[in-house]
Amino acid sequence: MRKAKVLFKNEEAGLLSQSDQGDFTFRYHDLWFENKEKPAISLTLPKIKQEYKGRYLFPFFYNMLPEGSNKQVVCRAMRIDRDDHFGLLLNTAGEDTIGAVRIVRLDD
Repeated sequence: MRKAKVLFKNEEAGLLSQSDQGDFTFRYHDLWFENKEKPAISLTLPKIKQEYKGRYLFPFFYNMLPEGSNKQVVCRAMRIDRDDHFGLLLNTAGEDTIGAVRIVRLDD
């Protein structure tokens, strides 16, 4: 299983993970969920208590990935399979992202 912290404006908002079978889960942290002043990280991921589960990487996170020739260069340089969207997200969305959300790998 691979896991990552989801940061919103450098505050931990939730946890994104990929199971060994390839399924994805996103869950807001309890403190983030309970604080009415903390927003949802995306309109497509409203604040709910339950986990979001999906067979594919959620579109909000998928849209953070590089595309086209940039994706090819990054995959080649970092030796990431071009179909490993979660691996690509973990390696590219940790620092310089567009918007308020960053993804930081959690090592087990």
